[in-house]
Amino acid sequence: MSRITLTDLSRSYGPVEVLKHIDLDIRDGELIVFVGPSGCGKSTLLRQIAGLDRPTSGKIEIDGRDVTRVPAADRGLAMVFQSYALYPHMSVRQNLAFGLENARMAKDEIEKRIQEAARMLEISAYLDRRPGQLSGGQRQRVAIGRAIVRNPTAFLLDEPLSNLDAELRISTRAELAALHKRLGTTMVYVTHDQIEAMTLAHRIVVLRAGRIEQVGTPLELYNKPANRFVAGFIGAPRMNFLPASMFPGSAAAEIGIRPQHLRRATPGETGLKTTVVMIEALGSETVIHAENGGQRVLAVLPGQQQLSPGDEIALAYDAKDLHPFDKDGLRLP
Repeated sequence: MSRITLTDLSRSYGPVEVLKHIDLDIRDGELIVFVGPSGCGKSTLLRQIAGLDRPTSGKIEIDGRDVTRVPAADRGLAMVFQSYALYPHMSVRQNLAFGLENARMAKDEIEKRIQEAARMLEISAYLDRRPGQLSGGQRQRVAIGRAIVRNPTAFLLDEPLSNLDAELRISTRAELAALHKRLGTTMVYVTHDQIEAMTLAHRIVVLRAGRIEQVGTPLELYNKPANRFVAGFIGAPRMNFLPASMFPGSAAAEIGIRPQHLRRATPGETGLKTTVVMIEALGSETVIHAENGGQRVLAVLPGQQQLSPGDEIALAYDAKDLHPFDKDGLRLP
């Protein structure tokens, strides 16, 4: 079991309140992702759970046990950092064994755990190499392996892919998802990359300025964002936010519509009249930057569009794809 419960958790550094009254129930076995812009408090929140920092107020429970004042080493959690934090003078095998040896585990049990983790992460061939002889992706797998051998209650991962190049991030992301499926252990994952969050998470926690804005599955956040901030943060390219006056009959202050939900109007179909400003031809799709009365409109159209800057096009939409917001940025029914 590895259920983690946070109750009214706050953390201040002097007059600066970094976390503000966080209530969150992390379910046993789920992969939950903390996401938000830089400085929103996501890494600070992870450090509270890990025990690397203590809250100013509130409570942290693991499987019903209050661990708020329990040292990090006694919480049964394993943390993976973005910097890998491997010992450069040790081999991969020694890096994996280090924590277990300090815990005075039997040598045969240590070797058994190392071999199992190495097989799972496909690093068996690298056990006698040092970190400096490995690629970034291999080093990240060793860092994850060091966590796996401990058989932790839960894994805490702080931007573990941020040091990898784009192609390697995609493949390592898939490896992490497969690893979680095999282990079935609770994983708490921090990232600033909302695409990473969408592809990995069972649920996403969107944070802003130390507060939780919304918690939900990736598609819940994409389809029903609670407010303008979540709507703008989840989804790429970013949602269009346009005056409600551009949409006849709307009682909202502002309307959001995703670029993927705009299409070229067919003859006789009404739509937003726009002028093309810029075109990004990506082959499988075309990103159109357009303008309507000073309002920028972004549309992602399928295939290769024969358009040029200055062309006038009407962009149609379905009413079900509109996201109405009030003057305070809250979603309307």
